[in-house]
Amino acid sequence: MAPVPPGHVRVRLRAAALNHLDLFVVAGLPGVTITPPWITGADGAGVIDVGDGDFAPGDAVVINPGISDRTCEYCMDGEQSLCTNFKLLGEHLPGTFAEYIVVPTPNVARIAGAELTDEQFVRAAAFPLASLTAWRMMVTRARVQPGEDVLIWGIGGGVAIACLQIAKLIGARAWVTSSSDAKLARAKAMGADEVLNHRNTDVAKEIRTRTGKRGVDVVIDNVGQATWKQSLLTLRKGGRLVTCGATTGPAAEIDIRKLFWNQYELMGSTMGNDSEFAAVVGEFNSGNLMPPVDSVYDLSEGRAAFEQLARGEQFGKIVLRIS
Repeated sequence: MAPVPPGHVRVRLRAAALNHLDLFVVAGLPGVTITPPWITGADGAGVIDVGDGDFAPGDAVVINPGISDRTCEYCMDGEQSLCTNFKLLGEHLPGTFAEYIVVPTPNVARIAGAELTDEQFVRAAAFPLASLTAWRMMVTRARVQPGEDVLIWGIGGGVAIACLQIAKLIGARAWVTSSSDAKLARAKAMGADEVLNHRNTDVAKEIRTRTGKRGVDVVIDNVGQATWKQSLLTLRKGGRLVTCGATTGPAAEIDIRKLFWNQYELMGSTMGNDSEFAAVVGEFNSGNLMPPVDSVYDLSEGRAAFEQLARGEQFGKIVLRIS
């Protein structure tokens, strides 16, 4: 069993959730070298096995998968996700698809409940990466305000769903897209104000029509190349675009004249810092930010879980139960 250095805790995992990151790691990422047997998985929840500081054996915790060195200038300024040595569990470090994991003490937070059920651990495991990413995008970077219009591409994935939930917490109007009418119906039931099937709709044109040519205040885009042009066309003058991914490709073109003439703000975002992690865990413990779970597999059924994720049919998270 892995030793526990000072300033770290060992967690006995009860559940771990899949992210598209896991598919990218398996397929191969530029600049990332993994050596089999490699443990994938970024998200996880469980109980403290070996404690440190404020955490004692038996405490139920959720894991922040972003690991920083806590010594660089960004960390000292409270911006851990900008750390010059920032790493993610499952990508740069062995991940959560295991019975135990050792992580720095600041990377765990208590989840509410004296005796948590398997279902509660599953919900907790489905929560950290997507919700933390969405919170930084929506609250910190885009500074979404009540009453603003926010376009969220690709509803059904973890980050997009968390952005929808956060938009409703703030009091913003949420516009969501999908190529699946069934997913759009689910999003409508969760509070989406406007739904658009991007398979058969010119999203930018339709938004311009519905908003009287104004456009939306904020676009949340983790698709990248395939949606970039449409994202810019939907923005109002002075609008903000935030991206956290490029699942369809990293290359995108922009007309610089439109960028400065319309005074757009284009922002990148990755994971979150300690204060943002504390904020999203607080919302989770209060029941305000609860991720939907699409399906649950035993750890031994991991291949089937990966195959389902690759098909892209899920609405919400796919979670592995760890006995």
